[in-house]
Amino acid sequence: MTVRLTKRIAADLLGRGLSSVRIKDAAMADAEKAITREDVRVLIKKGDVYAVKEKRNISTYGKLLKAKRAKGRSRGTGRKKGTIKARKSIEYKKKIRAQRRVLIALKQDKTINNELFKEFYKLVRGGSFPSKASLLGHIRDEGININDERFKQLKHI
Repeated sequence: MTVRLTKRIAADLLGRGLSSVRIKDAAMADAEKAITREDVRVLIKKGDVYAVKEKRNISTYGKLLKAKRAKGRSRGTGRKKGTIKARKSIEYKKKIRAQRRVLIALKQDKTINNELFKEFYKLVRGGSFPSKASLLGHIRDEGININDERFKQLKHI
């Protein structure tokens, strides 16, 4: 087709604007031949089509603050807004949601039945497990067989 079509599809796939998509000169012929989204995906994977690094404007004051914070300044109790509970709740939510994703994956695989799912769900809600790995370890201790390969996959869900 045309290079314009390739650029448009690449912009959509990369989640960027048309003006930030670039095509290498050596790959111009391939870009013209690309018809489907899959063709463009291949070009992106090869590195022939890419997006220019996003420019981020930052003020001078912002740069100074960033440098100070890198040294550990501006991080004391006087800068903190909100109670400790309010600041910790984000970590809690992230941890709980991750553990629930593991349980849902096990339920969909039919590794655990609905009854066990509810039991583990309540334990997760109660904060019994500090991590996904500890949850999976507990599930293994209960006698549910999860092979090592699946165990690794579930740790990264």
